[in-house]
Amino acid sequence: MVKASLATEPRTRDFCSRMRTYLAVIDDKPEARTALRFAARRAAKTGGGIAILALVPAPEFVQWSGVQAAMEEEERLRVEGMVAEAAGALIKETGLTPDIIVRPGEPIAVVRDILKQRPDIAALVLGAAADDGPGPLVEHFAGAEAGKMSCPVMIIPGSLSDEALDRLS
Repeated sequence: MVKASLATEPRTRDFCSRMRTYLAVIDDKPEARTALRFAARRAAKTGGGIAILALVPAPEFVQWSGVQAAMEEEERLRVEGMVAEAAGALIKETGLTPDIIVRPGEPIAVVRDILKQRPDIAALVLGAAADDGPGPLVEHFAGAEAGKMSCPVMIIPGSLSDEALDRLS
């Protein structure tokens, strides 16, 4: 079992003044893996920390509440398994123990809330698909919201190889 600290409360100011944290938003797409690897390597090289945010998408509405609840629970468990696997690989590669944040809700609003709650976040790290164009988070935070951010946004191309990530991070 992977040990990671669950980020339920905002960090204290004393902790925040000592730690620079990279927030990587992940899902099951390859570009998310690339962004997480880049963020973890940057954190390891700069003496910082890493927070992994996994979003639980809202399931489509189902008329029966029992079925709806079961679908939501199944999706939450799938996302938690995905993030635990990613955290395990990160720990093995870098030795860093990430903060794991699993949240349901509208992705842009969830990311905004995390950034407001966590003054230790030094950069928001997002992966960009190699062939499908930017996803909604990249489009939003590198577009209309870019000038209002509380931290830099790093957009990591999904086409980068592991060797290129090692060189660039």
